[in-house]
Amino acid sequence: MYEPEFTVITPTYNIVDNNQADDFTLLVSLLGKQTYPYIEHIIIDNNSQDGTVDFLKEYKNSGYISFFSEPDRGKFDAMNKGILRAKGKYIGFLSCDDFYHDITGIADIVNVMEEENADFCFFPSYCIQPDCTAFQFIPSMLNVFQVAPCPRQAIIFKRAALEKMSFFDEKFKLMADYDLIIRCILAGLKGVMFDGNIVTYKMGEQIMKHSVQSEAECNHIFYKNYKTMYQMTNEVLERMVKYSEIPKPLLDKLVLKFPQEDREMFYDRYQQMYDMRIQAVRNMREQERRR
Repeated sequence: MYEPEFTVITPTYNIVDNNQADDFTLLVSLLGKQTYPYIEHIIIDNNSQDGTVDFLKEYKNSGYISFFSEPDRGKFDAMNKGILRAKGKYIGFLSCDDFYHDITGIADIVNVMEEENADFCFFPSYCIQPDCTAFQFIPSMLNVFQVAPCPRQAIIFKRAALEKMSFFDEKFKLMADYDLIIRCILAGLKGVMFDGNIVTYKMGEQIMKHSVQSEAECNHIFYKNYKTMYQMTNEVLERMVKYSEIPKPLLDKLVLKFPQEDREMFYDRYQQMYDMRIQAVRNMREQERRR
């Protein structure tokens, strides 16, 4: 029986100086324990100068690990380079401090994607925050046009789907993964949800520290992807980014990207997200008023 190869791509940069060597060792250790036999791990290092290269060379003889170190233009450039080198039919992305904690997880995902002939598969995940507290992230693709539905660590793509979408758009330094998911849905690619939680990831401090850039990129992503469906004025974009508010004519076009049986739920989830964001802004303003 044919079993397709699965590729994991990991971008790295100065993991020794960033105290991520132990995290990376855990990633590799658990990946090696996966029950699925056909895995390759591609590591794309951004020309690290802190001893990372020597550290990673120790893993190059593991058989299933390929390692490349060269200058890149950021993590999404590195991941695109990894896609070009990948042999797998299916591709997942892990940072050096993420890991698949369920050793049957890859086998389960491959089975689901093969059975459903899916272009991508998304699933719950555990998120470790900078203060070391954790929570379970439950994805909702029905809110994809308002907010990122899941972290990139919790989605597996068919390689052919990534090629069709021309990979990650590298002009987005923080939110290219969100842009890619939106483009997949708009293009009519088939996504399926797997109920099992197989991955743990660490919330990136970079996005938290660069919230202004994240919002600016979301603004650009919304304009880029919706401009042919609606007049995306600055006011419309501002309200989309700040409140997750989508104008009704645009919303009625976006709902058509989902099956008929999901459309009522789409509107319900949209309203829930909008109400939640409005309340969050009100709470923030109230806190500022009391100071």
